[in-house]
Amino acid sequence: MSGKGSSQIEHPMTSELDVGISTRVIFTKDPENIKAILTGQFADYGKGEDFHQEWKEFLGDSIFATDGELWSRSRQLLRPMFVRERIVDTEIFEAHVQTLIPMLSGDHNPFTKSKAVDIGPLFFRYALDAATDYLFGESTGSLENPTTTFAEAFKYVQHRQAEISRMGLFRGLIPKRKFRQELRKMDDFMQPYIGKVRSQTQAELDQKLLKRDTFLDALARFTRDPAVLRDQLVAVLLAGRDTTAGTLSFCLFELARHPEVVAKIRSEISSRLGVGPSAEKPTYADLKEMKYLNSVINETLRLYPVVPFNMRYSLKDTTLPRGGGPDGTSPIGVRENTRVMYSTMMLQRDPAFYPSPDEKGYFDPLKWIPERWSVWQPKPWHFIPFNGGPRICIGQQFANIEMGYTITRILQTYETIVAVPASGQEKVRMEPKMRFGVTLSPGEEFNCVFLKEGEVY
Repeated sequence: MSGKGSSQIEHPMTSELDVGISTRVIFTKDPENIKAILTGQFADYGKGEDFHQEWKEFLGDSIFATDGELWSRSRQLLRPMFVRERIVDTEIFEAHVQTLIPMLSGDHNPFTKSKAVDIGPLFFRYALDAATDYLFGESTGSLENPTTTFAEAFKYVQHRQAEISRMGLFRGLIPKRKFRQELRKMDDFMQPYIGKVRSQTQAELDQKLLKRDTFLDALARFTRDPAVLRDQLVAVLLAGRDTTAGTLSFCLFELARHPEVVAKIRSEISSRLGVGPSAEKPTYADLKEMKYLNSVINETLRLYPVVPFNMRYSLKDTTLPRGGGPDGTSPIGVRENTRVMYSTMMLQRDPAFYPSPDEKGYFDPLKWIPERWSVWQPKPWHFIPFNGGPRICIGQQFANIEMGYTITRILQTYETIVAVPASGQEKVRMEPKMRFGVTLSPGEEFNCVFLKEGEVY
């Protein structure tokens, strides 16, 4: 079994790094290795106790920071929250979309005098408002007031946690005083909601089933433990906000550069629901059946997966199926507590997993081209924006519905989206700058102008 000091793995799909102090890191984009980590050898790989402790102040014992029995209990607890019956009610998004839409018109945006708007911050605030409404029954209202205490605290804690994580062995050198202050602000916001739901009887919670109950109401039917409620709320909020906000930001970035795609989606929306003031609101069934809309979302998730790099630790001495031998097709040994990193982004952009330029159905894998989805179907484990195996994202359908609903309502209002250069740039950038944190997000302004029918820019 290979270890520090041995010959390193050198293969296009899998490589090995020695980063000192007996630490071995394996990096892979091989779908067979990713499949083994996430499903075939699931029990051999996990978050690891080091990760659990490193993220414990933020994520506690939630689903994203644990393994084994703790993880399994979290999974069982959260699964009922995302069954189809709970996510078909698209009305949860409508009020927040209607707050967002006027802000996309620079004329009505209270935060800028320009007709161009930076869509990234707007989508992150929109997704936070929708997520907190779903979780707590009350929105943070950050679209209308971007400096809300909770929104600012959540943003700081998330970014600081990513910095701490990247520091690895030197993370102890990063001061945590403000981190803990902001974490306390987050908890102070959530505690009244947790306290209220814990004070209700089972009968009172069951009565809410006849109306619209919140995620927290539903969670409280299974547990009244305040720490469990807090940890799972934070985890779902982290996943629910960032998945939607990041994907919407990159999707609208590309739509602003592809007017032919905007016209094609709008045609699909118009034929089914109409456009303009008399347009119908999309239902769950509408969103599932609009094929081109779903191609646009899938293409965005393919090129810009919300978690572009992920990590597991080997929980015991084990193997990976490929990367060893002269041609890289033999198994490799992996010692206990080895860090294994895998990249969804590199996997999903690798030309090796697509038709070659001289084959029928070829589209450049590095380009955003929704039409590929009408002729191309990814092989298993070649497209995994929501992970896979037992840890596959249980909220993926909720996220897809929210994204589809938001795009539909925007394009029912606006006919044209125009890309505008970011501050200090003379021309429009065709490739987006990306920020790699806990999740993928815009690395600069994504400025767009939204025009209704008859308007010109």
